[in-house]
Amino acid sequence: MSENKPIIGISMGDPASIGPEVTVKSVAMEEIREICKPIVIGDANVLEKAVGITRLNLRINKIKQVSEAKFEKGTVDAIDMQNVSIENHKMGKVSAEYGNAAFENVVKLIDLALKKELDATVTGPIHKESINLAGHKFSGHTEIYAKYTRTKRYAMLLVEEDLRIIHVSTHVSLRKACDLVKKERILETIELLDEACKRIGIEKPRIGVAGLNPHSSDGGLFGNEEEKEIIPAIQEALAKGYNVEGPIPSDTLFPKAIGGVYDGCVVMYHDQGHIPFKVVGFNWDKSAKQMKSVRGVNITLGLPIIRTSVDHGTAMEIAGQNIASADAMVLAIKYAVRLNKTKPLKK
Repeated sequence: MSENKPIIGISMGDPASIGPEVTVKSVAMEEIREICKPIVIGDANVLEKAVGITRLNLRINKIKQVSEAKFEKGTVDAIDMQNVSIENHKMGKVSAEYGNAAFENVVKLIDLALKKELDATVTGPIHKESINLAGHKFSGHTEIYAKYTRTKRYAMLLVEEDLRIIHVSTHVSLRKACDLVKKERILETIELLDEACKRIGIEKPRIGVAGLNPHSSDGGLFGNEEEKEIIPAIQEALAKGYNVEGPIPSDTLFPKAIGGVYDGCVVMYHDQGHIPFKVVGFNWDKSAKQMKSVRGVNITLGLPIIRTSVDHGTAMEIAGQNIASADAMVLAIKYAVRLNKTKPLKK
């Protein structure tokens, strides 16, 4: 194996979630170790507990800095944050302690990447209630990364095979999301999506832009956001040379995108993009009454560092049962490696 593999930092997510489980499952895989050098950021005792839960033949190598990592088969190199009381640790619990630990892990991950000690970062799932109980008033990873990298121009991109979705707004109320549908932000989001598609090998991305209102307002019958904000943004994007179409009703946009008509989709708010994305990537096993597989990657665009993530939640209800799928974490690591081969996202 090549010694020039990138060092990928992985935060294990909420200590009471499926995050530690899917993290150890992923870094133990030969296909992951063939392409990168993984280092986990989190409490080593929790990771050892996850190894026991998964019954994997792994050893946690507790380290304080990246230079101490061994990158040996059968070993998980972990920067031990020592921020969880293992004696009282309980899977599936929402708590300020676990929220604070998850937050500290992410901030450490960002710091190491900014110092160039990591080539890319991958994040496990965090629990927003726990984070906020700990006093960290963030709505998600994206906002944490934006603050600690001092990034103003950023967006969330969801990727699952040929479906790529970027959002004009994410973690805000639906009422506020409607207010954020503005020409300048839509144009910025189109530009970020075009850049991201080119980074993963699509030379001339075809971009479809969703409308906000039913039937994209049907000529103004159901709202005027299309006429006032979305269409002017698309017209300016076309003038700049982007291959973009819209506004397209979302119930038409996504079947066409899945069919290969578009390389990427711009959506106006969180659920408009997440619902079709998870219908495609999440596979529920009806007989077993659990998720058979959970696929999909979340990429934050516009940052000075690379950040990918699983696009599923903490799944507290199944934490500690060794039934969580590691598919999304594996894909997130692979995308981090893939993005590392190209120039930085931020111009």
